[in-house]
Amino acid sequence: MTSYHDDEDHVVRRLDVSLWRRMLEHSRPYRKQLAGLCLAGMTIAFCDVSLPRITGFVIDDAIATGGNNLSFYGAQYGAAVLLLSSLVYLLIVLAGSAVTGVAYDLRRKAFARLQELSFAFYDQRPVGWLMARLTSDCDRISAVLPWTLLDAIWGGFLVSGITLMMLWMNWKLALVVLSIVPPLSIATVIYQRKLIRTQRLARKTNSKITAGFNEGIAGVRTTKAFVREEENLREFQVLTAEMCGYSVRSAIYAAIYLPVIMTFGATGVGLALWRGGLISGLGFPIGDLVAFMQYAAIFHIPIQEMAERFTGLQSAQASAERLQALLDTAPTIVDSDEVRCGVLLQRRWPRPDLASDGKAHGIREIRFENVDFAYQGSSRILCDFNLTIHAGESIALVGETGSGKSTVARLVCRFYEPTGGRILLDGVDYRERSLEWLQSNLGIVLQEPHLFSGTIRENIRYGRLQASDAEIESVAQQVGAAAFISQLPKGYDTEVGESGNRLSTGQKQFVSLARALLADPQILVLDEATSSLDTETERRIQSGVETLLRGRISIIIAHRLSTIRSADRIVVISRGRIVEEGSHRDLLALGGQYATLYSLQFRREAESVAVQTASEPEQFQVRNTRA
Repeated sequence: MTSYHDDEDHVVRRLDVSLWRRMLEHSRPYRKQLAGLCLAGMTIAFCDVSLPRITGFVIDDAIATGGNNLSFYGAQYGAAVLLLSSLVYLLIVLAGSAVTGVAYDLRRKAFARLQELSFAFYDQRPVGWLMARLTSDCDRISAVLPWTLLDAIWGGFLVSGITLMMLWMNWKLALVVLSIVPPLSIATVIYQRKLIRTQRLARKTNSKITAGFNEGIAGVRTTKAFVREEENLREFQVLTAEMCGYSVRSAIYAAIYLPVIMTFGATGVGLALWRGGLISGLGFPIGDLVAFMQYAAIFHIPIQEMAERFTGLQSAQASAERLQALLDTAPTIVDSDEVRCGVLLQRRWPRPDLASDGKAHGIREIRFENVDFAYQGSSRILCDFNLTIHAGESIALVGETGSGKSTVARLVCRFYEPTGGRILLDGVDYRERSLEWLQSNLGIVLQEPHLFSGTIRENIRYGRLQASDAEIESVAQQVGAAAFISQLPKGYDTEVGESGNRLSTGQKQFVSLARALLADPQILVLDEATSSLDTETERRIQSGVETLLRGRISIIIAHRLSTIRSADRIVVISRGRIVEEGSHRDLLALGGQYATLYSLQFRREAESVAVQTASEPEQFQVRNTRA
């Protein structure tokens, strides 16, 4: 099982106020709901302070007058309870609206930023890490912000109201009751520190468990092929055992903390009863004594709630840091200020159709000029690379693994930019053109085509969302995909499943070719598009590939050299440099590296066919024997 990068090694000792101020700005669209929460919190605190005082008035009135004013105090009590109930309902509605809205906005912003970021960002971030940012981190932050704000307002006003009310009623007795505050605060601080540490460890382990789920599901075929089920289960059990231990420890802390806090609350009630009883004979009203006891009983509740919210805020700080860091991450490949302002921007160049005179219109040339490139943290892949590709020309890139073939294609697509030299489109550095324009005029067919959940029709339409059904069926016919689609029960409306897993690799490749043709790109990249297919499927797809290449700037990357013999030009790359260049026939005649590679592959294919042919009589004999 893979070892996971741990992004929670640091423990935040202090609350980062500036960070939470920035996070609070994400809730700006819901400021009305938050203002309503604050107002409701203050009113609820007023009701909580009023109810014990009303109870005291009722008791004193019953002793003094026999309850003559009971209806008056009953009406006050009923009004306070009714107001309290209505405000609690309002709190649920407002908080639910704010939590849901903030979570939606955070996910939308984070997803939008992920769409903007360059490929280099994804080279260093596993899928599980990104998923956690958009799911658990967004949920944690959206939940903690409104409720923390509410409890801070409600708890602050309630503690202040209780304190002021007790001091106003009898300051000596109030000081006795308030003597529980120091030990209550110390117990709360100790508990919060232990709980924060345990929760961080639990969340760290939970991230590893999530990543383990993701990796186990994605690699289930490999796991079964190597019979790794039991070993994977043992490794996974180690993580779940850690998670269980941290969860039990958190539960123990909570189980200890609650009785301790309740004990301090009971101590406050006892102190109020003891000292109040001593002074009740000196004219201290019984109703005030009962009110004091109620105040002492509820005094610890807002402190406990605020402590838990503060813990949640500190616990969620790591999530806030990671999410805000994602939102603050700037794409490394962006349009220049001049392009964004429209000085150098041409929103649309004509498609490079070939006119009757044989000359191309639109992009006429792509030129690599002394290009160097290295991925972050690695040695140079391309060194002083020079290559010119003309419109309507198909270029095949061949060479050993790691020679730089795919890097050339990625640079053309501007997924990455050269670390040295320039790439020119018709003599203009492509960094002076719109990134959106360039990539909207690219067509890419990969070795493992990715299809989205949905129907075949929807996946082909992904190339151009405005395309009609007739256009979709036309391109499918042109690349040869219509033959297998017509044999499916629902035809173009057949569901492809997650990542197209209901289709074979060859069928997915037909769909991806149709999708690319529908997009009608000016520049087409085929990256090992047929290398994972069997010979027969490759032969059937080849005509679709030829249809797709017609009249475009085409870059073909292939290990199987038999698929590129018809390319206009074959470029042999070794260690980031061009060592040979020419047509298939010219390179064979040259007798160099390409000829060596081709002869080796041809010999292997011939041996494979011979072995298969030789095995057929034996298989036939076995079948006859069984018959």
